[in-house]
Amino acid sequence: MANPEAERHRGRATLAVVARIRLRRLLRVASVACGIQFGWALQLSLLTPYVQELGIPHAWASVIWLCGPLSGLLVQPLVGHMSDRCTSRFGRRRPFILAGAIMIAFAVLIIGHSADIGWLLGDRGNVRPRAVAVFVFGFWILDVANNMTQGPCRALLADLTGNDYRRTRVANAYFSLFMAVGNVLGFATGAYSGWYKIFPFTFNSACNANCANLKSAFFIDIACIAITTYISISSAQEVPLGPSDRSTPFLEDAPGTSGQAQEAFLLELFGTFRYFSGPIWVILLVTALTWIGWFPFLLFDTDWMGREIYGGKPNEGQNYSTGVRMGALGLMLNSVVLGITSLLMEKLCRKWGTGFVWGISNIFMALCFLAILVLTFVANSHHSEGHALPPTGIVIAALLIFAILGVPLAITYSVPYALISTRIESLGLGQGLSMGVLNLAIVIPQVVVSLGAGPWDQLFGGGNSPAFAVAALAVFASGLIAILAIPRSGPQKPRGFT
Repeated sequence: MANPEAERHRGRATLAVVARIRLRRLLRVASVACGIQFGWALQLSLLTPYVQELGIPHAWASVIWLCGPLSGLLVQPLVGHMSDRCTSRFGRRRPFILAGAIMIAFAVLIIGHSADIGWLLGDRGNVRPRAVAVFVFGFWILDVANNMTQGPCRALLADLTGNDYRRTRVANAYFSLFMAVGNVLGFATGAYSGWYKIFPFTFNSACNANCANLKSAFFIDIACIAITTYISISSAQEVPLGPSDRSTPFLEDAPGTSGQAQEAFLLELFGTFRYFSGPIWVILLVTALTWIGWFPFLLFDTDWMGREIYGGKPNEGQNYSTGVRMGALGLMLNSVVLGITSLLMEKLCRKWGTGFVWGISNIFMALCFLAILVLTFVANSHHSEGHALPPTGIVIAALLIFAILGVPLAITYSVPYALISTRIESLGLGQGLSMGVLNLAIVIPQVVVSLGAGPWDQLFGGGNSPAFAVAALAVFASGLIAILAIPRSGPQKPRGFT
């Protein structure tokens, strides 16, 4: 039976927050997603090609990304757990958001200057092992910082909306909207090839034009995340958590457990699983299959444009870098569609049901991945005939696929978080830890893809098509499960909620 005192405390906090927070303030709090996603956009569009320019073979490029899911596997649940119990006078979530933003700025400076540092340490030639080592070090810090920041951001929005399912969907739609804005800015920055002319000090003997553009883009990223972090944390006005509120209601209320909270984090995290209901497991399963689909695309989207569509290779002519910039343009279009879809998210889910919208979008995504495979075959046939550049029609088709994928991406960025935060609320689990639990369903598939995508692609000739084929199958299955197993309506408000 639930602890009455914990229920009363949680109910009072929820009522106070829902009555106090206006949508305009909720919008400002969600703005930090713009700064975070600006850096992610640069990371997704430019870093896979860049690490290959430093000398890492394509078959192992995906392994570099392993640090993201591995850090997310522990960092995000741990930070969520700590933020649920943080008694800082600045609030529970804001200290972690600020610390994560500072770490992101530090990490992108390291990544942007990796070629310069490698040169100082003795790197010469096409293969630069010292620069790669510096890059990987900065990349690990960046992914730890991203995971440290995103969980508390989502949890803060869940705190502010409480048990109101509709407001929770609106808050996550706002977050998705600002992710789209950050993507547009980031991908537009990555698509422009003349930043080194605006920041001429970035270009030197160690750092060519592509490297200087990356370095310059990261300077812009630091400014963006500084502005949006300030807007967000100054708007939240969290109420500090008292020392007496640090216990975990879930563990106190769970059947067969004692009244004392378990202090071991991993025991607490994995101990929650046995109390999950069937719908929660379905949400986690659909999320995992969805990310088996998304992660190959996010890893290789611009690389696919440079290799398969433009027929280029890193450090060999201009075709590859031209294709990478064109891929960044496609991702910018993707983000515009993502933002428009985010604005319509609440209406779509209210009209057709959250599970149905999620499922249809995933099936639609599977069709897009199949279209990528078809387009790859057409482009390879064109290149085999001796043509240097792809015809305009193929490029336009590729950009169109990128843009259309913004619809399911907006739903992926919003719907699972709204579903898990509302359905897990009845367990008394803190929102920070609940976001960490959902993150496990995201990062475990990413570990599998990071380890397997490169060797899997190499097994079938070294291109990106095999990974996209697996992605299409995974998201098609997830779409069917979402349609059939997730209820159309959200959870009901608890008794006494007004």
